[in-house]
Amino acid sequence: MMRTKPTVTPPIAEAEPAWEVALLFPAQGAWSEDDYLYLDTNHLVEFSDGHIEVLPMPSDRHQAIVGFLYVLLLHLAEAMGGTVRMAPLRLRLRPGKIREPDVIFVATAADPRRQNAYWTGADLVIEVVSPDDPQRDLVTKRGEYAQAGIPEYWIVDPQAETITVLRLEETSYVEHGVFRRGEIATSAHYADLQAPVSDVLDAP
Repeated sequence: MMRTKPTVTPPIAEAEPAWEVALLFPAQGAWSEDDYLYLDTNHLVEFSDGHIEVLPMPSDRHQAIVGFLYVLLLHLAEAMGGTVRMAPLRLRLRPGKIREPDVIFVATAADPRRQNAYWTGADLVIEVVSPDDPQRDLVTKRGEYAQAGIPEYWIVDPQAETITVLRLEETSYVEHGVFRRGEIATSAHYADLQAPVSDVLDAP
C-alpha cells in the first residue's frame, strides 16, 4: 500500500506593518483640523492642538454603561425636545481641540451648535473613565469642557464605583455631588435626570 507523503505547511512569516503608510500623514504636532476631519477610521480619535490621540477600544462593560446612560438621556431628550448622541461623534471645543464624549446632549434639537460634521457645544456631556489613562477624563477633560462653557459634566468611574456630577460656575466646575453605590446620581440642571449608581455600574 502506497503511503502519501504528509504535506507540511511552511510557517507564515509574521506580517510586517506597512510603516510607509504612516509617512503619508502629518507628524504629531503638525496636524491641522482639516487633516483630522479627513481621517477615516473606525477607531476613536481625538484632536488636540496639532496632535491626534487614538483612544483604546472600549470594553464591553464600558459600552454597557454608555448604553444605559444614553437611554436615560434619550428619555429626557424626548420629553424636552432635545437630542442625545453617543460616541463616536465629534465635539469641537475650540479651534484646535476636538473631543468625542461618550454621551453628549443638547436640550433643544434645533440648537445651532448641533452640526453635521461636529457639534460646537453641548448642554451636558458624560465620560466613562478608561483604565488606561484615568487622568484624561478626571482632570484633562474636566478643564477642557469647563473652558468650552459646557454647563454640566458627568464622570462615571467604574474603578472607584462613583458618578461625579459637575456644574459650571463661571469658568470652572464645582461638584454638584459624588454619588456611590446605593445612591441616585442627580443632574445639576434637569430634575428628571436621575441615575441609580448601582444600576449604571451593573448595566447588562
